[in-house]
Amino acid sequence: MEYIWRNHHVLILVTLITIISACQQGKSQSRNPSTTSSRELDSLLQDYAYRAFNHPHTGTIYDANVPSNLTGIKLAVIRLRSGSLRTRGVASYKEFQMPMGVIVQPYVTRLAFVYQNLGNWSSFYYPLPGFTYLTPVIGLLAYKASDLTATNLDELDVVASESPITVKFTDVRPVPSGLTAQCVWFDLDGLPEFRDLVSSDICSTYRQGHFSIVVNVTGLAPPPSPGPVPTPSGKKTHKSRVWKIVVSAVGGFIGLVLLGLLLVWIRRYTMNTKVTEMERRAEVGESLQMARVGASQAPVAAGTRTQPVLENEYVA
Repeated sequence: MEYIWRNHHVLILVTLITIISACQQGKSQSRNPSTTSSRELDSLLQDYAYRAFNHPHTGTIYDANVPSNLTGIKLAVIRLRSGSLRTRGVASYKEFQMPMGVIVQPYVTRLAFVYQNLGNWSSFYYPLPGFTYLTPVIGLLAYKASDLTATNLDELDVVASESPITVKFTDVRPVPSGLTAQCVWFDLDGLPEFRDLVSSDICSTYRQGHFSIVVNVTGLAPPPSPGPVPTPSGKKTHKSRVWKIVVSAVGGFIGLVLLGLLLVWIRRYTMNTKVTEMERRAEVGESLQMARVGASQAPVAAGTRTQPVLENEYVA
């Protein structure tokens, strides 16, 4: 029984150590930029794009640098006035052409469009099983530009209320024989929607997001094209960030509880070991009679060998 008891507690100890190590490993991996999600990448690129605004001029395109572990991604930013964007549009911003009538919600006086070209990272951040990319995934995201040092900004809602925004891709790979190319649009949550090409290298959109040209290599019919573009109904909150914070806090609390249980078990194990050793040593010496005292046993002395005699029993 004692052997089984010890093995059982050793198994618990190994399990606790494994859980704590896994929590620490997951926490360290979450800090690696190359393993971030597409939403975390958007936030990171917004920060690096705003760093290009040394002496910003409205309507000027600024190319920005990216972290060394994300080499291959191209980044740019342009600052505009909401009124000018709505009345004039933007004739050319990288692959994008924005017509008159583009509005943002909520309304801001100045906004910035961050341009992304994910290059060889396209399928990493936007995997699309069964499809092959003919162009890199490019993104167009709008942010408030009143404070050019701000980070972790939420995207503004962008809607082309009149004509659609045109996306003219460059360096489009040839379409494999027997297959049909299509436009794919990823919303802010990374969900894809497929649409027909305007021409061999042009897609159109009424919303911001990420775009590319793909072909279905499985021979299966792609999902149907979406219906009319819905009107904006408010900014979606970034629930993924909130959940990650909650999970990290709960994980840390569980780790502390497990560590406390581990310390309690080690203390009890040490005390039980000492008691076992004392009992073993006692068995080597003079054997004593054992008597139960409460819930435990204790050694007691043997019966008295000489019986007591009263003094008045002696005869003079």
